[in-house]
Parts: sequence; C-alpha cells; structure tokens
Amino acid sequence: MDPGSIRSVADLPSLPLTAKADLRDNYRLGMVLTPMADTTRLHASSGTSGKPTIVVYTPGDLAIWAEVNARSLALAGVRPDDILHNGYGYGLFTGGLGLHYGGERLGCTVVPVSGGNTALQLQLLEDLGSRVMSATPSFALLLAERAREQGLLDRLSVEIGILGAEPWSEGMRARIESAWGNGFRALDIYGLSEIIGPGVAMEAPDDLGALNVFDDHFLPEIIDPDTGDPLPDGEWGELVITTLTKEAMPVLRYRTGDITRILAEGGTAGRHWTRIARLTGRVDDMIIIRGVNVYPREIESVLMDDPDVGANYAIVIDRRVSMAELRVRAELTAGAADRPDEAARRIQKLLLERIRIRIGVELVPEGSMVRTEAGKVKRVFEQTDDNDPLDG
Repeated sequence: MDPGSIRSVADLPSLPLTAKADLRDNYRLGMVLTPMADTTRLHASSGTSGKPTIVVYTPGDLAIWAEVNARSLALAGVRPDDILHNGYGYGLFTGGLGLHYGGERLGCTVVPVSGGNTALQLQLLEDLGSRVMSATPSFALLLAERAREQGLLDRLSVEIGILGAEPWSEGMRARIESAWGNGFRALDIYGLSEIIGPGVAMEAPDDLGALNVFDDHFLPEIIDPDTGDPLPDGEWGELVITTLTKEAMPVLRYRTGDITRILAEGGTAGRHWTRIARLTGRVDDMIIIRGVNVYPREIESVLMDDPDVGANYAIVIDRRVSMAELRVRAELTAGAADRPDEAARRIQKLLLERIRIRIGVELVPEGSMVRTEAGKVKRVFEQTDDNDPLDG
C-alpha cells in the first residue's frame, strides 16, 4: 500500500481492518512503535487465549488520557472543586487510573478507593460528602442498596455517577437512579484499553442516549460486522476506531466489537464531537438460539422494566440439548415474594414478544444470588452438563 494514497478520511476504508487478534499475534510488545525507553506505562486486559492483551503508553499518551477523561467528567457536570469517589478497579485494568488522572487534570480531589469493600465505600461517601462517584453500573446499584439497608442513603450527597466498563440498558439506568434518589444522574462513559481506556466517549446529562466521541483523538466509523463494509451514518453496525494522536500503540481501523450507530448532527449547541448511540451489545456477545440473534442487553431491558424483578440476574445458555435453549434467573423484589409464578409467566410472555423465542424464567428470593462487588459483573453462563453454572 502507498501511504501517500491516504489523503482524507474518505480514504480510510482502503486500509485493512485490525482487531484484538492482531494484538494477540504480536504479543508481547510487537505493536509498540516507540522505543521502550520512551514509554512509561503498561496496562493489560484479560485474554481468551490465556495471555493478556497488553497496551503501552508514552508520557504523551498519558497526557491525552488525562485530557479526555477530564473532558468526560466536565461534560457530566463535574467541577474542579468536587471530590471524586473513584470506585473503579486499579491495577492492570485501565478503569481506575483513567478516571483518576482525569479527575486530577480537571482539578478534583480524587479518592482512589477502587472496587469492593462496600462498608468502607459508604463510610467515605458519607464522611467526605462526595458529589460524584465513578464505578461499574452493577456496583453503583449495589452501593445504593446497601446504603438504604443501613439507613445511610439520606446522609449521602452523591448526585452524579460516571458509569461504564459493563453493558447496561436504559432500564438499568432507571433502576440505579431510582435506588439513589435525590436527582441522581447515571451517565455512560465509554472506552476500551486497546484504544486508550475510559474516556473515548461520554454521555452528557442534557443529551441522554448519545455518546460524544472525542474525535480529535479517536476517529469513529461503523461497519457491517459480517462483511466489514462501511455503513452510512444512522445504520447500526460495529464501531471501528482509528487513533489519531497516540504514540506508543496507535491503531488503524480497530474493530471494537461494540454495536452502535452514528447519530445525526444535533445535540447541544456548541458541541462538535461525533455522536454515537449508546451501545446495544457486542458482536461476540450475540447469542444465536434457534436461528434468532439475541443480545443479553435486550433481556436485561425486559427484566429491568418489570417492577417485580430485582437488579440481580443471570442468563444461562443450556447446551445440553441439540438445539441450545436460554433461561434466565433473576431475583424478585421484596414486595413480589408472594407471587413468583405470576411474575415469571408475565416476564416469559414479554420476552417472547420482544425477542421472538421462548426463554425459561426462574425467579428466586431477593438476596439469594451472588453479587459482584469488584470488577465487571458476569451475566452470561453456559451449561454443558448437569452442574448448575449459577451454583456458588
């Protein structure tokens, strides 16, 4: 290929697509373009092959990372005088440090509490009066529930949640905001470690449902996930990103695996970033059951819209039969404990109407399912023998 033939954004489709497999094939540091003497940080995400996916940063990359996370926080309404309670995990995972540096860049006082340890989290939220917290959606909901159980909720001052690292539906947003109360706003932050980490795109409170992609650093495209062909604005497909300013590990036309679409220009006056819809799922999350494509987030949306269903649920793909089947286990709310069969029939009917396949529904007492306190919550499990994957 002649690099000189790439003269504008319109020429990008002539470049090949790249994917996580390219990073794995070049493990450990084969994708690093700068001398290692010029790098200053390494992060890694877990890999299906047993080896982590490594990303490397120069000081310039870290400065960009801090800048886009500071933008994200400011877009959410965070102020320099805020105390940012950062409940994302630290370490090789990029979530914690991305928001940490963004908060410092904006001028916030950052509390690097990380994930887990709900008792300490609630104590710090109460004692420090933090107005802003960042965490996974599932952990943010768990904190609100624990605060209510302990009679602390009215003594907390949290107004803004910067939530990401997991797929979450509008129904889950409503659950989280209702659980916190007091006008709490749950806002979506998007990113992936191969691009830079959190801070690739951010939702604004006055433009819900849209993620603002910081396209002076990350250029988005949408492709057909099956053919790789570019799709016009407005059509749903797989998000592809080209990094424009990264130094150590830039990527060209990187397949994120995330499903979204580019929205028409609009939103709030004065913003110029490309807007994409909140993600509906991942290409590799799609479950094919009896020829029907099912995304876990569609199931979550049905569950979260039902007032008798709690926030904790799991999806099981039962492969013990020749044609795989789906079933859902979810917790009931306390007020629905006396009518599990009625609620299960109603939800099964709604799932059939929405997704067009029959899905088994099991509703269990509140608090009987394991809750994730640190890291990303796992929602989808496979069953290949008589051992229940949800036991323990």
